[in-house]
Amino acid sequence: MSFSLDIQSVQTLKSEAKALRDQRSAAGENLTHGAALEAVAKAHGFRDWNTARASLPDRVAVPYQVGQRVHGTYLEQPFKGVLIGVQLMGDQQHFKITVNFDEPVNVTPNFMFAAYRHRVMATIDLHGVSPALRGNGKPQMIVHRS
Repeated sequence: MSFSLDIQSVQTLKSEAKALRDQRSAAGENLTHGAALEAVAKAHGFRDWNTARASLPDRVAVPYQVGQRVHGTYLEQPFKGVLIGVQLMGDQQHFKITVNFDEPVNVTPNFMFAAYRHRVMATIDLHGVSPALRGNGKPQMIVHRS
């Protein structure tokens, strides 16, 4: 499992504090590590560093990342591909992903004509299952890490 530096966590705030110290040092200002932590915490809307530390997880594990190989089904058609976009939704429980398929996927329900997609966007939960359902009650997309 990898960890994200894009989602607020203690680790991300510490990284920002270190970057702030380095930036101020380059400008000739002396900033202690504690003062940098306090400044970053306040910039993120926390009262102080202790409040931020108590409120945030140490690190945020992310199950999906850009560039990751995936496989699964889209509209009940099997696919293999690569994630070219991943966005954590506001509820912190779902991801909006963009998948670039290795081979185009036919998205029509019957095969009287074909409509192939090379790239699709979908919302999935932490387990890779789309909350959006098809008319038959099956998820629009199911994604597994390859």
